[in-house]
Amino acid sequence: MSFQISGLPVAPFTALFGLSDAQLAQHAAVRHTADKRPGFPCRVSLRDAEPGETLLLLNYEHLALASPYRSRYAIYVREYAEEWRPEINEVPVCLRTRLLSVRGFDNAGMLKEADVVSGQEVEQLFESMFHRPEIAFLHVHNAKPGCFAARVDRV
Repeated sequence: MSFQISGLPVAPFTALFGLSDAQLAQHAAVRHTADKRPGFPCRVSLRDAEPGETLLLLNYEHLALASPYRSRYAIYVREYAEEWRPEINEVPVCLRTRLLSVRGFDNAGMLKEADVVSGQEVEQLFESMFHRPEIAFLHVHNAKPGCFAARVDRV
């Protein structure tokens, strides 16, 4: 079964790019400089920042549906990131190299299934979850810190 991984659109973040640290603080955001790779995955470009690159650490509502699972958490966005969309069935390196938590939701935002998997084996879990017709989309999180990484849809 084919799938499409999507990062976040850049538009909600562009107004924050270039702001001073004091201005970012007014948005509950902070600027951070990557000091290693991997370690700072951008949710827009779906790649890890290079050492020396600046990112914004901010709170983002990744599941905005009116359900008990409505959720927001901290994410990184590379400052001046450009959107990137993987090919169908392509898993970005920033997901491949991590332990992932995958959560399957129905259209009402209700959790129907969840599991943890190595990024090296994530395709099998996507396929298994998408075989359940009630699962409309998947959210992938980095399992250890718990932050949202990407959305996955059936194709």
